Amino acid sequence: MEPVIIVLIILVVLVFIALIKTIQVIPQASAAIVERFGRYTRTLNAGLNIVVPFIDTIRNRIDLREQVVPFPPQPVITQDNLVVNIDTVIYYQVTDARAATYEVASYIQAIEQLTVTTLRNIIGGMDLERTLTSREEINAALRGVLDEATGKWGIRVNRVELKAIEPPTSIQDSMEKQMRADRDKRAAILTAEGTRQAAILTAEGEKQSQILRAEGEAKAAALRAEGEAQAVRTVFEAIHAGDPDQKLLSYQYLQMLPKIAEGDANKLWIVPSEIGDALKGLSGAMGNFGSLGGGGNSGGATLPAQNKGPATERREKPSID
Repeated sequence: MEPVIIVLIILVVLVFIALIKTIQVIPQASAAIVERFGRYTRTLNAGLNIVVPFIDTIRNRIDLREQVVPFPPQPVITQDNLVVNIDTVIYYQVTDARAATYEVASYIQAIEQLTVTTLRNIIGGMDLERTLTSREEINAALRGVLDEATGKWGIRVNRVELKAIEPPTSIQDSMEKQMRADRDKRAAILTAEGTRQAAILTAEGEKQSQILRAEGEAKAAALRAEGEAQAVRTVFEAIHAGDPDQKLLSYQYLQMLPKIAEGDANKLWIVPSEIGDALKGLSGAMGNFGSLGGGGNSGGATLPAQNKGPATERREKPSID
């Protein structure tokens, strides 16, 4: 019985191994290359697949998802003979597992070398300034060349990015100095523009202030003139209403003479010709007042007797106008 059990155990093990070899489970977004006696037979897609055990073999399993491969910095010479180091990143995807397996030995290494040579050809036709400012142009040109060359390998290059473009140290120092000078220039321009704008605003403010001050003074002068005119009209109306005689007006004029003489600029007095007659009338009035104060009729004018009847009094209305 023991040899039979051993044979059964061996058969079970062989059957188990055959089942494992027969059933192949391929993950999603993957593919497997099957060879029979060293020759390509078919490509296994995602899911459960059956192969002939001990005859069919899995040559390669390939990831069909988009992959990212960063490449180390590569020294590249520009058109103006300057060496720059450029870091690149390639986004690619395997579209044909059979071609990626049999058309090229290592598609990763092939893509890297093709990227370096293509990048040198593109940068060699540009100067440093254009290289630093034309990333999109370089990316598009590099992607076009790589996509065309890798198509027969079953590879599609989706995107190419330049991570960094590093010029020589001396060029970096010169660029930094130039950028610093440009920043200082822009700062000086902004400062001058701000000062100019502030001066303009200050001048506009002073102009507006002077205009408002002049308008205020003009309104104040107009109000003062209007007030003085109203005062003159009031005095004129009061004089006409009081009906004063020439003697009272002469007395008022004499009272105003000291005030007229107060000003420093008053060096010349203009005396009207009628002032002599007014002063004569005033002196006569003052003489009458003196006679009344001395008492009696001796040596002075006598008071007129009081009339029994109504007396006719004649007054001369002074000419004011």
